[in-house]
Amino acid sequence: MNRRLEFLGEMGLAPLWRLRARDASQGETEAQAVPKPAAGSSVAPPTVARPRVAMRESTPVRAQEAGSGERSERIAHLFLDALKAEVKACTACALCKSRTQTVFGVGDESADWMIVGEAPGAEEDARGEPFVGQAGKLLDNMLAAIGLARDKNVYIANVLKCRPPGNRNPQPGEVAQCSALLARQIQLVQPKLILAMGRFAAQALLNSDASIASMRGKLYRYQGVPTIVTYHPAYLLRSLPEKAKAWEDLCFARANMAGGIIKR
Repeated sequence: MNRRLEFLGEMGLAPLWRLRARDASQGETEAQAVPKPAAGSSVAPPTVARPRVAMRESTPVRAQEAGSGERSERIAHLFLDALKAEVKACTACALCKSRTQTVFGVGDESADWMIVGEAPGAEEDARGEPFVGQAGKLLDNMLAAIGLARDKNVYIANVLKCRPPGNRNPQPGEVAQCSALLARQIQLVQPKLILAMGRFAAQALLNSDASIASMRGKLYRYQGVPTIVTYHPAYLLRSLPEKAKAWEDLCFARANMAGGIIKR
């Protein structure tokens, strides 16, 4: 308990971070298991129908939005090592000309929790790892406050695998080229829950232009996986009052997992 309070104090959140009772009408779901693909198999894991209540399902990404149909089809049959090599060698958009290196993902590759951010920044581009620097430290503290860590039952990735110059916002064409890569990444990790951090992550996964504020507190689906939307840690560093809301989102996610609303 003392350790947890230290984390919250580090983030300037105590005593604001408290789990509040939520109305069950905000959304519940039960997700069934999707078997992991057998080693050496080239068949993409099937999508299993899952019962749901008050869930929002994202519209599937069209082939032309994720690059050419041929490229998307090939990516859909890659496994993690081959997918990492695909990302490392990717020249599908102009970001390949300005990057230092690609940023694939990090963490437990069979994790229950998957964090999806927006795009690499300067430090991520230099180190080849998502969510480093001050935003990464804040994310680590947020995860630790609910008993998680980036290398234990958590996998972290970004919508874009290359840094946009000057840390500008991702452009639609860049998101489109990376969509098939992220889709396959999620399909291979097969998390129980996706936490979409930031406006561009939410838009890319859920095909919505709604604000983060309006999307919080609800359960959505991406590829059949329950998805919760929250603020990006970089935004929280600039908007300290929103940290309490981000804590509510984490507690909402944790309560769903612990309460059995989200299951294999």
